[in-house]
Amino acid sequence: MKNILKYGIVSYCFFLLSCTKVVEVDLETAAPKLVIDASIDWVKGTTGNEQKIALSTTTGYYDTAFPTVSGADIVVINSADIVFSFIENPGTGEYICSNFHPVIGETYTLKVVLNGEIYTATETCIGVPKIEDNIAQNNKGGIGGDEVEITYYYQDNGSEENHYLQRILSPVSAYPDYKAEDDENSQGNLMRGNFSDKDLMAGDRINIRLYGISGRYYDYFRKLLAASGAESGPFQTTPGSVRGNIINQTHFANFAYGYFRLSEVDVKDYTIQ
Repeated sequence: MKNILKYGIVSYCFFLLSCTKVVEVDLETAAPKLVIDASIDWVKGTTGNEQKIALSTTTGYYDTAFPTVSGADIVVINSADIVFSFIENPGTGEYICSNFHPVIGETYTLKVVLNGEIYTATETCIGVPKIEDNIAQNNKGGIGGDEVEITYYYQDNGSEENHYLQRILSPVSAYPDYKAEDDENSQGNLMRGNFSDKDLMAGDRINIRLYGISGRYYDYFRKLLAASGAESGPFQTTPGSVRGNIINQTHFANFAYGYFRLSEVDVKDYTIQ
């Protein structure tokens, strides 16, 4: 009797598995919104003269590609009214400037003109300390002690409030790992960042990027992380949409997503031992 019951349960499970199919919910797609990716990154040791701004639109939940946007006029203007023009690589939605001049502490204004509407944003170029050379590796790291972990350091400036964005790219992660930090509890101290994964192996190359960011961008990016689930906790709510600092001066309600940011960036590679 027990065998009959056991075989009956197994057969029923196979029946359920054979009837399983993927169900796609018919979601209502909102009208596309403009997305302005205006991240100006000045890597230490370079002139920073080559910069890119990309335009696209939002799309449906199940779509894998984001439509690009052509035909915009884009300029960035510094406090001395020097104009840096961003010219589109035809048909790509990518607008390139080859003579940009980044200066730490300088204020810049973005202006995008598209379909008779004007979008603007103003931001300051933020500096960043260098990543120290003494990167440490622990082969028994992570929360469970079973991951390969690297720890890197950078010196905070104690005379000012600072905010940082850390980006880690590794061969074991499909997407970069991001973390936003401030120096509220580490004013003037040697700060540290870390990354760990149990699948890391000797020879894997880790790319570390440290960005100087403004307090406003710090708040914005933490909301993005919460919305994506990266910082979800039991008491956090997920915002329906995260608005940046770009304003539609022609029709305020027709806002664009994205953020105008200018950051000095330090870059360091580390090979797992």
